[in-house]
Formats: sequence, C-alpha cells, structure tokens
Amino acid sequence: MERFYKTISVVFHPIVVPTVGVILYFILIPNNYASNQKLALLSLVFATTYLIPLLILIIFKKLKLIKNFNVHSIKERKIPVAMMIVLFYLLGNTILKSTGMKDISLLFYATSAALTLIYIFFTFQIKVSIHLLSLGISTSFFIVLGIIYSSSFPIVVIVNIVLAGLVANARLFLRAHTPREIYLGFFLGFIAPFAVYYLL
Repeated sequence: MERFYKTISVVFHPIVVPTVGVILYFILIPNNYASNQKLALLSLVFATTYLIPLLILIIFKKLKLIKNFNVHSIKERKIPVAMMIVLFYLLGNTILKSTGMKDISLLFYATSAALTLIYIFFTFQIKVSIHLLSLGISTSFFIVLGIIYSSSFPIVVIVNIVLAGLVANARLFLRAHTPREIYLGFFLGFIAPFAVYYLL
C-alpha cells in the first residue's frame, strides 16, 4: 500500500499538473492557434514548471540545502517556493504579453498567488500541501473557463476532485501532511483562480 501511495504522490506531483492543464485547455477550448504556437507554449510551460523546478531540486540536493526530493520541512521549502512564486508570475506575464492568451496566463498568476499564500502560512509553521493546492487550482481553473466560455467541463472537474481525494489519502497515509494542511491546500488552490479572474 505504501508503494501505491508513493506512486500516486509522484504521478500527480505539482510540477506535472500545469503542463497537463494546458494540454487539456487546447483540447477542450475552441481556438485558432497554429500547431507551432501550441507547441511553443507547451514547451515554455513544461520548461518553466517542470524542468526548472526539477533542476532547482537537484542543485539544492547537491548543495545539501534539502535532504531529499520530497522537501519535507518548512525550512527546506522556503527558497524553492519563493523561486516558484517568481517563476509562475513571470510565466503568466510572458504568456499574456507575447500571446495575449489571458485565460491561460490566469492559471499561472493564480498559482503564483496561491504559492504566496502558502509562503505566508510558513510563518505560522503550517506546511500547506502543494499537491492539493495544484489540484485545487486545476479544478477551479476549469470552472472559471466554463464561466468565460459559457460552457462546462463536468468530467474534468469531477476527475480533478476524485484525484484530489486520492492524493489527499496518499499524503495522509505517508504522513506528509496533517488533515488541516490537506484541506488548506485544496481550499487555497480552489479560490486562487476565481480571485485572479475577478481581479484581472
């Protein structure tokens, strides 16, 4: 069972979710973007949200700033999270200014905002679950897209919620978080896209 839950935690790692979200966006949302534009954007998103964070973790482990790639303690999480706040904000800016894709940029502004809230919680020694944060953002993002495009994506939303439940069980079983940190993660992630959508 432990191996199963560890696999779940790896497969649905927060650095995977943004790229999957953008792929689903291109599949579900009608658009006139050329294939090369989609590929360029996906490459940018993958590099910024997957490759760079992975490289940061590898470097930090080499420098012994973290013990392992799970980054368990709040102290170990502070610098990587701060760097991701900046990276996601810059990615949102880049997408908005270079492509005009306001709805996709919303995803990354929301993630930056949610990570900022997580950083604030570090002050109170609360290690909010980033796994659940990412799934909360993904769930809410597709609800917001439904509002923007006067449509609905019930299957995506339901699958996200089911996955959130599965990942929450995994994180609790592995004792990576307390129930409060799990609920906070999903809640903060869920409200972020709505907050950014109504503020932009």
